[in-house]
Amino acid sequence: MPILPANTFRKIRVMVVDDSILARTMISKGLSASPQIEVVTTAFNAQDAMTKVAQYKPDVITSDVEMPGMSGIDFLKQLLPRYPLPVILVSSLDLRVFDALSAGAVDFVRKPEPGQNDAFITALTQKVICAKGAHVRPRPGIQTPPAALAAKGGAVRMPTTGNAPAMPTPPLLGNRPSLDNVIIALGASTGGTEATLEVMKRLPADIPGMLIVQHMPVGFTQMYAERLNRLCHMEVREAKSGDEIKRGLALLAPADFQMRVVRMGSKYTVSCLPGEKVSGHRPSVDAMFLSVAEQVKCKTVGIIMTGMGRDGADGLLQMRKAGAYTIGQDKESCVVYGMPMEAYNIGAVQIQGSCEDIAGILLRHLQKL
Repeated sequence: MPILPANTFRKIRVMVVDDSILARTMISKGLSASPQIEVVTTAFNAQDAMTKVAQYKPDVITSDVEMPGMSGIDFLKQLLPRYPLPVILVSSLDLRVFDALSAGAVDFVRKPEPGQNDAFITALTQKVICAKGAHVRPRPGIQTPPAALAAKGGAVRMPTTGNAPAMPTPPLLGNRPSLDNVIIALGASTGGTEATLEVMKRLPADIPGMLIVQHMPVGFTQMYAERLNRLCHMEVREAKSGDEIKRGLALLAPADFQMRVVRMGSKYTVSCLPGEKVSGHRPSVDAMFLSVAEQVKCKTVGIIMTGMGRDGADGLLQMRKAGAYTIGQDKESCVVYGMPMEAYNIGAVQIQGSCEDIAGILLRHLQKL
């Protein structure tokens, strides 16, 4: 039997950052139970973490969002330009987690409720293993497009984070009946909260009806829908059963529910039901894509974006076979080039583009319809 080189397998080196000694101990012990992970050090706040990064050279960092002194968001802004490391956030049900994702964090898990530590550790372990190969791109922040807020009757105000210039208002697609019968379905996972925003904020207010599945913990999809609604030109809301798919509206699948398309005569609505997991997820991109392929008789577009695994690949292939135009995010702009790669490799993707370019690809296609 050949002797394997000593460096064939190396555990993922993790730093755990949390101001609570109980949380640090629980997370460290839980992650260390995985044969793939080694917790090399812990830090009691962001300043302590900054002093230890160079010394311990972690591959992945887990960090609380709310800490005394320097917050997790400010920690990311200081850390990532110097050390572009994957950071997994451990967050309570708080809108600020999206500011942290905007600052460059790869993913997040929700802090456990009493009695839920095992499920929490399982989820965190999976995300740490996934994050090892993540492509980290520090971000300057997101600016709210003033025209989007004004169009919805809201006051024009700037967001609390970031100083990037506002996106120019995309030109409207106009009163074209052919676009009333188009449905766009978009799926994403790890890194998808910000990648999806990069697409959505470049689309006009009268975009054809959209469906979005983003793998996300329970409690956060409502806040994410509100964030997209605030930062984008079209209306965005968390879906509920019976919602009609129509122009100018994007429906986000609620966490822990499967969202599928239901045809009602000449109209289309969504169902949001608990159901079984599909491709290991609830909501599942495959479940949404497959329902579009099976139920929708009008023109469709499928978009698959950054994420670990292959959820959405088979469903997108069925959409393409049913006549859909299909787009995949490219490797260079993905945080994790998993789902788009799997879809591309089986022939489900017609064209690839960066998260910044996908909106343009989509709009050029729609102009031809």
